[in-house]
Amino acid sequence: MDILEGTTVGADRREETDALVIGSGAGGASVAMRLSEAGQRVLLLERGGYYTGLADPLDPTRPGRRTLNQREDDMLARIDGGRGLTTTEDGLVNLTYGNCVGGATVHYWADSYRTPEDRLERWERDFGVEGHSADVLRPYFDAIERDLEVHAAAEPYYNGNNLRFRRGVEALGWESEPVPQARKGCVQSGYCMQGCSYDAKQSMLVTYVPRALRAGAILYADCRVDGITVENGRATGAVASFIDRATGRPNGARLEVTSKVVILAAGGYGSAPILLRSKLANASGQLGRNLHANPCSMVFALFDEDVVMWRNIPAAHGCLEWRLARERDGRYAEGGYLLMPNQLGPAGLAAFLPGFGAEHRRWMEALPRIGGTIAWIDDHEAGDIRLGADGTPRYRLPIAGRNAAMLRDSMKKGARLLLAAGAREVFLGDPAGTRIRDEREVAKIDALPLAPGVVSLPAPHPAGACRMGRDPETSVVGSTGEAHDVRGLYVADPSVFPTAVSVDPSETIIAFSLRLADGLLERGIA
Repeated sequence: MDILEGTTVGADRREETDALVIGSGAGGASVAMRLSEAGQRVLLLERGGYYTGLADPLDPTRPGRRTLNQREDDMLARIDGGRGLTTTEDGLVNLTYGNCVGGATVHYWADSYRTPEDRLERWERDFGVEGHSADVLRPYFDAIERDLEVHAAAEPYYNGNNLRFRRGVEALGWESEPVPQARKGCVQSGYCMQGCSYDAKQSMLVTYVPRALRAGAILYADCRVDGITVENGRATGAVASFIDRATGRPNGARLEVTSKVVILAAGGYGSAPILLRSKLANASGQLGRNLHANPCSMVFALFDEDVVMWRNIPAAHGCLEWRLARERDGRYAEGGYLLMPNQLGPAGLAAFLPGFGAEHRRWMEALPRIGGTIAWIDDHEAGDIRLGADGTPRYRLPIAGRNAAMLRDSMKKGARLLLAAGAREVFLGDPAGTRIRDEREVAKIDALPLAPGVVSLPAPHPAGACRMGRDPETSVVGSTGEAHDVRGLYVADPSVFPTAVSVDPSETIIAFSLRLADGLLERGIA
């Protein structure tokens, strides 16, 4: 029941298994858990390292390594893909994804929404996604929410920023509600994005990965898949390299896996590059295209009293008023995003403060009184993933057209909310130090350049690069998750979603992945 890590593997290895699962995040861990508990031999490969909090996830009676140490600088480099520095080609959008056992669920906020029914209906109507209706997925959501202790955030878990956010939405009369959370025994430390040191956030690291391993699955950490192997049109396994965690480079040891089926779950940013390098699953020409990622706008505010946004849970109360975009005369008018309280640690927040030198120091002294909002836009114009000449992925996400309009509108709504919550002034974190002191000044946002070095746009929810659909000419995988043109090759992560989900996608990823695993068991793995 141990995890084998690159630091302990010094020679080439070979493995034979029923199911090879590539990636241990929400998708991969769910599939591995379901298949292994059904008696299948499962090998789980994870590109990132293995980090723990106070207890050993495999045996909570034993102490953990405490490598989730609550230091922002350490944890960004350890558990975030690209050490938190990967961007689109133009440097405007920061790609946020996991690189550790448990994947992005280790650094996510634990917001846990069911897929909106309107989104499932759209995927079925416009893309031919079958077998994933609200009625079909409801039992999955019920089970997931039991397994992960999902519940609405209660009053003791509202930090100062959450309380002011709720005050603002109520003053404006916007639809809002407590955010459903996947937490158990939360100690309110506020280090959610650094990985929960107290094992309270119900990430895959402390839930489905241990269940898979207790059922007999084998997990290799620090193991990068270099290519998927195919014979006679059927996936047969993969070749991989073990990674030296300190340098991020191969340590010289290789792994060859033979498997009856291959389930690719390397994430919305990671699965398409593996398939592109393997030259697989692209008969449609859609592989790597149709990329959506929920780019985020952020707005900040100075209050007269302490807010301390980096304590307690990130988002206890959310605004759903603007989730669906609204049109007038056939053109975009407003909305199309989920508006939430923001949470950044002191180091991250410092990067968004205006000015330099003495001016920046004055803002730092006011740090406890700074709050803010964040909005995940339901991006309309799609980007893509391509391979550069050196084989590394290149990402593009357009911040123009409707995407830009939604970002600006979300910033305006965030500014209005913060002012309604009692903020002394709102600021945008741009080099010019744009300040907004009343609703009349919200229009300043229209003149803000959405350009590198002016705004920072994290993008945490990739989707679409391995799009699911009925038509092999317009999609990469079918509704079972199997690639249209490679038998035995499945994709179980958000890259199969035809569009972004419009809420945090973690529950959707898990539900789709469990559905995939159940389909494999029903048809028989062969």
